[in-house]
Amino acid sequence: MKRYKVAIVEPATVVAEGIAAIVSRGLEGEIAGMVRTVAEMEQLLRTTDVDVVVAAAGLHLELEACAALEEMPVVAIQSALVEEEALRKFSAVATIYTSADELQRIVRKAVDEPAEHNYAESHELSDRERDVLVLVAKGFTNKEIASELNISPHTVISHRKNIVHKTGIRSVAGLTVYAVLNNLIDSDTI
Repeated sequence: MKRYKVAIVEPATVVAEGIAAIVSRGLEGEIAGMVRTVAEMEQLLRTTDVDVVVAAAGLHLELEACAALEEMPVVAIQSALVEEEALRKFSAVATIYTSADELQRIVRKAVDEPAEHNYAESHELSDRERDVLVLVAKGFTNKEIASELNISPHTVISHRKNIVHKTGIRSVAGLTVYAVLNNLIDSDTI
C-alpha cells in the first residue's frame, strides 16, 4: 500500500490531531507536518515533499493565494459556513461529520485521481436531493418526504443514499448541520 505524505493546515489543534490520527491509521500515511496558518504551510512545502494538503475550508482565501498549492491536491475540512463557490476550488471537501473511512477514501482519491476528482462535479447535490435534504433536516420521515414531493418512498431512499455518498454524512443531525451550513435551510425553521 502506498504511504501518503499529508500536510495539515488547521488552526484548531483538536481537529488537526483528529485528522492526523485518521490519516496515520487508515492510510498508513505519514504526517509531513501540522501547521496552523497558510504562511507556515508555505514554509513547510519549501522543505518537505507532500502528496496532499488537508486544510480548514475557512482558510480558502489564503489558500487560493498560495502559489505552492496550485498543482497539489487540497482536501478541505468544512467546520463552519463557507460559500459553495469557495468550496469548488478544492480538490475535495469533507466536513467534520465525515466518517474516518470516508475521509481516508477522499484523501486517497484526491492523490490517486487528481484529474478525475473534482469536488464541484462529484459532490454537488441535485435540486431534488436538496429538496429531500431540507425535508430530512426538518424531521420528515421517508414516507412524509415521498408524499410532500410526489415521489415514491424508494426514490426518497435513493436520494438519501446519494446525499450520504456525496456529503459523507450519515446521521440526520449531521445532515441538518450540513443543510444549515450550506444555506439550504434557515436554522430558525428547524
